[in-house]
Amino acid sequence: MKLNDFIKKGIVKKSEKDAALAKSLTANLSGDLEFLNSLEISEKSARKIMSNYYDCLRTIIEAMAALDGLKSYSHEAFAFYLKENKNEEIISEKFDRFRKIRNGIEYYGKDASKEEVLEHKKEILRVIAALKEKYLKEVKDEKN
Repeated sequence: MKLNDFIKKGIVKKSEKDAALAKSLTANLSGDLEFLNSLEISEKSARKIMSNYYDCLRTIIEAMAALDGLKSYSHEAFAFYLKENKNEEIISEKFDRFRKIRNGIEYYGKDASKEEVLEHKKEILRVIAALKEKYLKEVKDEKN
């Protein structure tokens, strides 16, 4: 499948570039990360915290897409967006892996250990920082 297939099916829509949406999403992301980083990851909290870190990663990609005039109604489409529009194949693969982990937790009752989530958290934060630096430098959030 390709990003264009998602567009043809109406799962991804083309629109005007939306810098205001990107700014809002980036501001929300900063607050969400601040909150998540304050939480203790335990065996009981690991599943929910993992899902929320994934949502932060998805948010940064959604902000990037808004700047490119795209709105996606599919998490899977974001992987194709990263790969095809941004030449970010490695990040695309990481995002897709985290998407599958999150889907396993949310839809199939899978568990996540404290150790797994601590490791995934580090990687997600690295990816978010790299994407923000590379693609959202011009979008300043209220936290900066």
